[in-house]
Amino acid sequence: MTTAILLQAASGGLFGGGGIGGMIPMILIIVVFYFFMIRPQMKKQKDQKKYVEELKKGDRVVTTAGIHGRIVDMNDTTFLIEVENGRIRFDKGSISLDASKALNTPPAEVKA
Repeated sequence: MTTAILLQAASGGLFGGGGIGGMIPMILIIVVFYFFMIRPQMKKQKDQKKYVEELKKGDRVVTTAGIHGRIVDMNDTTFLIEVENGRIRFDKGSISLDASKALNTPPAEVKA
Protein backbone atom coordinates (compact mmCIF):
# COMPACT_ATOMS: atom_id res chain seq x y z
CA MET A 1 0.00 0.00 0.00
CA THR A 2 2.77 2.46 0.89
CA THR A 3 4.59 1.73 -2.36
CA ALA A 4 1.48 2.59 -4.38
CA ILE A 5 1.14 5.95 -2.66
CA LEU A 6 4.81 6.76 -3.23
CA LEU A 7 4.55 5.84 -6.92
CA GLN A 8 1.41 7.95 -7.33
CA ALA A 9 3.07 10.92 -5.59
CA ALA A 10 6.20 10.56 -7.72
CA SER A 11 4.19 10.54 -10.93
CA GLY A 12 2.37 13.71 -9.89
CA GLY A 13 -1.05 12.10 -9.49
CA LEU A 14 -1.35 12.60 -5.75
CA PHE A 15 -0.60 16.37 -5.69
CA GLY A 16 -2.42 17.59 -8.78
CA GLY A 17 0.15 16.80 -11.45
CA GLY A 18 1.62 20.31 -11.73
CA GLY A 19 1.34 22.34 -14.92
CA ILE A 20 -1.42 24.86 -15.53
CA GLY A 21 -4.01 22.71 -13.76
CA GLY A 22 -2.18 23.17 -10.47
CA MET A 23 -1.97 26.94 -10.94
CA ILE A 24 -5.69 27.58 -11.50
CA PRO A 25 -6.62 27.71 -7.78
CA MET A 26 -3.76 30.16 -7.09
CA ILE A 27 -4.84 32.37 -10.01
CA LEU A 28 -8.45 32.35 -8.75
CA ILE A 29 -7.31 33.35 -5.26
CA ILE A 30 -5.33 36.29 -6.69
CA VAL A 31 -8.31 37.44 -8.82
CA VAL A 32 -10.71 37.28 -5.86
CA PHE A 33 -8.19 39.09 -3.63
CA TYR A 34 -7.85 41.86 -6.23
CA PHE A 35 -11.59 42.43 -6.70
CA PHE A 36 -12.54 42.24 -3.02
CA MET A 37 -9.52 43.88 -1.33
CA ILE A 38 -7.24 45.91 -3.60
CA ARG A 39 -9.70 47.49 -6.05
CA PRO A 40 -12.12 48.89 -3.40
CA GLN A 41 -9.18 50.33 -1.43
CA MET A 42 -7.84 52.07 -4.54
CA LYS A 43 -11.30 53.53 -5.25
CA LYS A 44 -11.59 54.80 -1.68
CA GLN A 45 -8.16 56.50 -1.89
CA LYS A 46 -9.16 58.14 -5.18
CA ASP A 47 -12.44 59.41 -3.67
CA GLN A 48 -10.56 60.75 -0.60
CA LYS A 49 -8.08 62.65 -2.78
CA LYS A 50 -10.87 64.12 -4.94
CA TYR A 51 -12.85 65.20 -1.86
CA VAL A 52 -9.87 66.97 -0.28
CA GLU A 53 -9.09 68.77 -3.56
CA GLU A 54 -12.68 70.08 -3.75
CA LEU A 55 -12.72 71.52 -0.21
CA LYS A 56 -12.83 75.31 0.09
CA LYS A 57 -12.87 77.99 2.78
CA GLY A 58 -15.94 77.79 4.99
CA ASP A 59 -16.47 74.03 4.59
CA ARG A 60 -17.07 72.09 7.78
CA VAL A 61 -14.79 69.07 8.20
CA VAL A 62 -13.89 66.33 10.63
CA THR A 63 -10.30 65.13 10.97
CA THR A 64 -9.29 61.50 11.34
CA ALA A 65 -8.65 62.32 15.02
CA GLY A 66 -12.31 63.36 15.37
CA ILE A 67 -11.80 67.12 15.62
CA HIS A 68 -14.69 69.12 14.12
CA GLY A 69 -14.05 72.53 12.61
CA ARG A 70 -14.43 74.95 9.72
CA ILE A 71 -11.73 75.65 7.12
CA VAL A 72 -10.53 79.27 7.39
CA ASP A 73 -7.32 79.10 5.33
CA MET A 74 -5.58 76.61 3.07
CA ASN A 75 -2.37 76.16 1.14
CA ASP A 76 -0.88 73.33 -0.95
CA THR A 77 -0.44 70.83 1.88
CA THR A 78 -2.37 72.07 4.92
CA PHE A 79 -5.68 73.47 6.15
CA LEU A 80 -6.14 75.98 8.95
CA ILE A 81 -9.23 74.80 10.80
CA GLU A 82 -11.15 76.95 13.24
CA VAL A 83 -12.37 75.01 16.25
CA GLU A 84 -14.34 76.17 19.27
CA ASN A 85 -11.33 77.58 21.19
CA GLY A 86 -8.98 78.68 18.44
CA ARG A 87 -7.35 77.57 15.22
CA ILE A 88 -5.31 74.48 14.39
CA ARG A 89 -3.31 73.67 11.25
CA PHE A 90 -3.79 70.15 9.84
CA ASP A 91 -2.28 68.25 6.96
CA LYS A 92 -4.70 67.70 4.07
CA GLY A 93 -4.38 63.95 4.50
CA SER A 94 -5.89 64.13 7.97
CA ILE A 95 -9.39 65.01 6.75
CA SER A 96 -11.86 62.12 7.14
CA LEU A 97 -14.00 61.69 4.03
CA ASP A 98 -16.74 59.60 5.64
CA ALA A 99 -17.07 61.66 8.82
CA SER A 100 -16.98 65.00 6.96
CA LYS A 101 -19.67 63.90 4.52
CA ALA A 102 -21.83 62.67 7.40
CA LEU A 103 -21.38 66.04 9.16
CA ASN A 104 -22.49 67.98 6.08
CA THR A 105 -25.41 65.72 5.14
CA PRO A 106 -28.76 66.87 6.52
CA PRO A 107 -30.45 64.30 8.73
CA ALA A 108 -33.09 62.16 7.07
CA GLU A 109 -36.71 62.76 7.97
CA VAL A 110 -38.28 60.15 10.23
CA LYS A 111 -41.52 58.81 8.81
CA ALA A 112 -44.12 57.71 11.33
